[in-house]
Amino acid sequence: MTRMWGWLLLGALGGGCASSRSAELLPEEGRASAPGAGRMAPTAEGFDAKAFAAQFPNPAVCERQARRYLPVSRENAWSALKACVESTPFTQLQALIDRAWAQELRTRPEGASLLAKVVAQRGGSVEGDLRLLHERKLPLFSLASAISQPDTYKGRYILVRAQVGDRRSEGEKSTLWLVEQDLTSVPQEVQLGTAHRRESTFTTMGDVGGQTSLGSGTVGGSLAQTELSRDSVTIPAYDNMSNETGREALGRLASQDPFLEPGRDFIILARFDGMRTTSGASDEEDEGPSIPVLSIVSYYTPHPLVVY
Repeated sequence: MTRMWGWLLLGALGGGCASSRSAELLPEEGRASAPGAGRMAPTAEGFDAKAFAAQFPNPAVCERQARRYLPVSRENAWSALKACVESTPFTQLQALIDRAWAQELRTRPEGASLLAKVVAQRGGSVEGDLRLLHERKLPLFSLASAISQPDTYKGRYILVRAQVGDRRSEGEKSTLWLVEQDLTSVPQEVQLGTAHRRESTFTTMGDVGGQTSLGSGTVGGSLAQTELSRDSVTIPAYDNMSNETGREALGRLASQDPFLEPGRDFIILARFDGMRTTSGASDEEDEGPSIPVLSIVSYYTPHPLVVY
């Protein structure tokens, strides 16, 4: 993939981070509870969020227990929720964006990153999950929206599923060429159970006699025929395939990150810094097309299974 890089003087902001399903075990909920009205909540310094989350391997139960801390200590409740997301296969986006956590998600600096991580753990269906966030007026937006109205979305958070197409480094700073991806469901037939194969062989033999100018004679021979048949039952199955959307962007990192590998999908949270005009493709062209510029805040590897 050939790209134009010479025209850009880019600064950088951001950093990187890394990545990662649920039955409800209701008896677990009795293990711990928030402090009662007559008891003082532990201070933020004295609250062990990791130990709290370790009690509740079921993510739905973990979130409900964290929610019980909200009336007595929003700081401890938020720490507990973050530990639930970090320590369990948390995919409960609807519970996370419920009204109970709305204030924390809008005001906490790490709120957007927490949402991005959960979207990745749900399989990275960015378009579908953004619709859920927008129903709750949570300010994460798509790359398509930013490109269509750059002045409106400049400075706002963008959530994008993308692959790294190319990379350029200058000192510690790094600039990535990002190729946006979306998920397409591709059907295929999958065998169910055991297939049965039958093979039959038929052989026919005979002799033919006759008179020729050279005298009488006999010719013998045989004919073999084989028939094969196979019986099996199949069901339709669907695989999620990643495809390019045609939209691209430049992603800026404050430092080089070897884990952002080319050819792999990532869920990237970034700040939209506006559009930059590329140089022309030939000497006669003064300007090329504009491309969005993003400052990468965090990124996560999407789970291979998608939660809808």
